[in-house]
Amino acid sequence: MTAAGTPLAPDPAAIRDAASVLVIDRTAPSGPSVLMGMRGAGAAFMPSKYVFPGGAVDPADALIECGAPDSSCLSRLDAHLRAGGAVRGRAIAAAALRELAEETGLMIGQPGRTAGNWPEYERAGLVPDPSALIYVFRAITPPGRSRRFDARFFMIDAEKLHGDRHDFSLASDELSHLHWVALAEARRLNLPFITEVVLAEVQALVAAAGDGPLKAPASVPFFDNEGETSGFRRIA
Repeated sequence: MTAAGTPLAPDPAAIRDAASVLVIDRTAPSGPSVLMGMRGAGAAFMPSKYVFPGGAVDPADALIECGAPDSSCLSRLDAHLRAGGAVRGRAIAAAALRELAEETGLMIGQPGRTAGNWPEYERAGLVPDPSALIYVFRAITPPGRSRRFDARFFMIDAEKLHGDRHDFSLASDELSHLHWVALAEARRLNLPFITEVVLAEVQALVAAAGDGPLKAPASVPFFDNEGETSGFRRIA
């Protein structure tokens, strides 16, 4: 608070927890594809870049009534939490589904209704279900950027989507040019560096799965830029 009692503006460089989701369509004739969209030219963070649906975790994400991530996924999400960070794995996974619904209109859930659910899910008669999310990457934005996020990246098979995977009529205007991009071609787009790295990891996981179910990596790569010295580790 200021001396006059006015709330201070949030620190734009403070690290915020965030979640992004790579939805993988393995039915396309051109090969496995991933859903991407372009941020606006006036966006404060990564303007005009192609990204996966995602965004910052909201406080309400911890309160939403939804399913739980897979136990292995949840234990990895709750590992190595930042000092002072209060956001837990369930809220991070919930945020991934909320952002997907808001930015693309696509949902992942089970039939049912709960009080206080997200409006997109309420209208569709669904309860959000993050149980099929696969945790594949984590990265903290380096110091000195206009926005900083502790971003967790998830992968999920498009077969888990509710409804038509090509129907973006309920999408907000946060991402433009929403479309399915062949994994083999995606890195030719105008991408942030970290998006390129995550795409390479996911492309390898999709190739390893073949025609079988998508599987979690043996360990989750983690670019840790919380302090002044960058580090790389793996979350077992």
